[in-house]
Amino acid sequence: MTELLAALFLAIVIEGLIYAAFPEQMQKTLASIMNMPPASLRIAGLLAAGGGLLMLWLVRSAS
Repeated sequence: MTELLAALFLAIVIEGLIYAAFPEQMQKTLASIMNMPPASLRIAGLLAAGGGLLMLWLVRSAS
């Protein structure tokens, strides 16, 4: 459970740094996301989750 929380908090830190470093670009990105159809968002989310899971498996199996 500790590792899960650490990973979640690290993701929040990274996201915060991206918003702090590129606020205008993040606004443009979020505006374009608002115009995407839900099906496209769902596919993008599933691809991101699958890619993250694959990378996590690769990192964990290498150690």
